[in-house]
Amino acid sequence: MAKRIGTFVILALLLLFAWMGYDYLHYRKVNAVSDAAFIKSDRLAILSFKVDGKVVELTKEENAPVKKGELLGRIDPKDFRVTEEKIRHTIAALNDDLAALRLKRSRLEKTLKSRERISALDIDAMGKRMASLAFRIDAARSRLEKLERDVKRYGNMLAKRLIARSDYENVVTKRDAQRDEIDAMKQELAALGSQKRQAEQAYDIARLERRQVAELEKRIAAREQELKAARQNLRAVRNRIAYTRLVAPFDGVIAKKFTDAPRVVESGSPIYALADPKALYCEVLLSEKKLHGVRPGNAVEIEVDAIKDKTYHGTVESIAPTSASTFSLVPRDIASGEFTKLDQRFVVRIKLDGIEGLRAGMGATVAIRRR
Repeated sequence: MAKRIGTFVILALLLLFAWMGYDYLHYRKVNAVSDAAFIKSDRLAILSFKVDGKVVELTKEENAPVKKGELLGRIDPKDFRVTEEKIRHTIAALNDDLAALRLKRSRLEKTLKSRERISALDIDAMGKRMASLAFRIDAARSRLEKLERDVKRYGNMLAKRLIARSDYENVVTKRDAQRDEIDAMKQELAALGSQKRQAEQAYDIARLERRQVAELEKRIAAREQELKAARQNLRAVRNRIAYTRLVAPFDGVIAKKFTDAPRVVESGSPIYALADPKALYCEVLLSEKKLHGVRPGNAVEIEVDAIKDKTYHGTVESIAPTSASTFSLVPRDIASGEFTKLDQRFVVRIKLDGIEGLRAGMGATVAIRRR
């Protein structure tokens, strides 16, 4: 009797082990199973200041919840404020200098235009008067030539006692008067020529003085460039002042606090690690031998090591196009001909249907239903 019972127990155990083996093998045939799975956060940020300086305030401790835009820390902005004030004074001085230079240029342009216009009018008027006077001199010379002939003719007639001496003297007087008139007109023409040359010189001087306008324009252009640079510097220092405030980029929880206040830090030094506990997903490093039948959209069961007796569900969201070793810092060298085939792993991203109780960094086991 005892022997029969022992045989029955052994058969039962064999059947149980056979069923367990079949179930194990069948489960892994229809599911891609991996223990290399972790819960990760899509929104995990290392927060730091963008400027160097002394941290005077840190408002949050580890595990504290924060809201987007909430102040997390401050760097003393005193040095930046001093620089800002200096630049503002520089900008004000440059604006005043520019206004004075522009006013000077405007007045000089008006003065030079007026002088050029007056000189041009004088040159034109003098030219016309000189032309008229030259015509009058030519006419007077013609009359003088006639009077010279009359004097000669009257002299011959006087010698022959054909005319009275008074007639001869009248002709001589007219000739002398004509000579004096011509001399006077020549002197007037010379005076007009001198005045015209003075007007031309004044015009030329006004044209030359336009170089002062060009020099003023160069100085104005230089000041405008200085002003532009100063305004850019002002914007830059105001940005740096804004960077002395560290604010939360999204809603989340302080995962880690790297430093305390007061302390001098360099730009880029980590201050906080901020995580969004709601933006969780599961990442699996799946062997290439298990990839068959795994597609986006496949159902997934997830068991988390830290949470017993609970199964999470999800869906395959994406599969990496390259293996995890593709971007290794030390790639394998097979140029020598020596080659050992290694099992490659691919990152599979899983979208979670529920995240209750999960935290970023937890280890998990996943079973991806093959299709």
